[in-house]
Amino acid sequence: MWLPTPVYERIPQFYVLLGMLFFANGLYLGFEFEITLYYLGAGIMSFLYGLGVFMTRLIRRQQQPLVSSAPTAEQSEPST
Repeated sequence: MWLPTPVYERIPQFYVLLGMLFFANGLYLGFEFEITLYYLGAGIMSFLYGLGVFMTRLIRRQQQPLVSSAPTAEQSEPST
Protein backbone atom coordinates (compact mmCIF):
# COMPACT_ATOMS: atom_id res chain seq x y z
CA MET A 1 0.00 0.00 0.00
CA TRP A 2 1.43 3.35 -1.05
CA LEU A 3 0.82 6.40 1.10
CA PRO A 4 0.38 9.86 -0.39
CA THR A 5 3.54 11.96 -0.11
CA PRO A 6 2.15 14.48 2.43
CA VAL A 7 1.10 11.65 4.76
CA TYR A 8 4.38 9.78 4.31
CA GLU A 9 6.44 12.89 5.09
CA ARG A 10 4.49 13.66 8.28
CA ILE A 11 4.68 10.22 9.91
CA PRO A 12 7.78 11.02 12.05
CA GLN A 13 6.14 14.22 13.26
CA PHE A 14 3.03 12.25 14.21
CA TYR A 15 5.09 9.82 16.31
CA VAL A 16 6.92 12.67 18.06
CA LEU A 17 3.61 14.41 18.84
CA LEU A 18 2.08 11.15 20.05
CA GLY A 19 5.09 10.58 22.29
CA MET A 20 4.82 14.04 23.80
CA LEU A 21 1.09 13.55 24.42
CA PHE A 22 1.66 10.19 26.14
CA PHE A 23 4.42 11.70 28.25
CA ALA A 24 2.33 14.74 29.20
CA ASN A 25 -0.63 12.53 30.07
CA GLY A 26 1.58 10.40 32.31
CA LEU A 27 2.83 13.48 34.13
CA TYR A 28 -0.71 14.81 34.41
CA LEU A 29 -1.92 11.63 36.10
CA GLY A 30 0.87 11.74 38.64
CA PHE A 31 3.03 8.99 40.07
CA GLU A 32 0.44 7.66 42.48
CA PHE A 33 -1.14 5.67 39.63
CA GLU A 34 0.56 2.50 38.42
CA ILE A 35 -0.31 3.18 34.77
CA THR A 36 1.76 6.37 34.78
CA LEU A 37 4.96 4.44 34.14
CA TYR A 38 3.40 2.81 31.08
CA TYR A 39 2.34 6.21 29.72
CA LEU A 40 5.84 7.61 30.27
CA GLY A 41 7.44 4.55 28.68
CA ALA A 42 5.14 4.64 25.65
CA GLY A 43 5.80 8.35 25.30
CA ILE A 44 9.56 7.96 25.35
CA MET A 45 9.49 5.03 22.92
CA SER A 46 7.17 6.80 20.48
CA PHE A 47 9.22 10.01 20.63
CA LEU A 48 12.49 8.16 20.01
CA TYR A 49 10.96 6.12 17.17
CA GLY A 50 9.74 9.27 15.40
CA LEU A 51 13.12 10.91 15.88
CA GLY A 52 14.86 7.79 14.57
CA VAL A 53 12.73 7.65 11.43
CA PHE A 54 13.32 11.35 10.79
CA MET A 55 17.09 11.05 11.22
CA THR A 56 17.26 7.90 9.06
CA ARG A 57 15.41 9.63 6.24
CA LEU A 58 17.59 12.72 6.56
CA ILE A 59 20.84 10.72 6.39
CA ARG A 60 19.66 8.55 3.49
CA ARG A 61 18.52 11.54 1.46
CA GLN A 62 21.86 13.27 1.92
CA GLN A 63 23.76 10.17 0.78
CA GLN A 64 21.79 9.62 -2.43
CA PRO A 65 23.03 11.59 -5.43
CA LEU A 66 20.43 13.25 -7.63
CA VAL A 67 19.78 11.11 -10.69
CA SER A 68 18.67 12.69 -13.92
CA SER A 69 16.15 10.64 -15.86
CA ALA A 70 16.59 12.60 -19.10
CA PRO A 71 18.48 10.62 -21.77
CA THR A 72 21.83 11.99 -22.86
CA ALA A 73 22.81 12.56 -26.48
CA GLU A 74 24.92 9.39 -26.49
CA GLN A 75 22.00 7.25 -25.35
CA SER A 76 19.43 8.65 -27.79
CA GLU A 77 21.50 8.08 -30.99
CA PRO A 78 20.80 4.77 -32.73
CA SER A 79 23.76 2.48 -33.31
CA THR A 80 24.73 1.91 -36.96
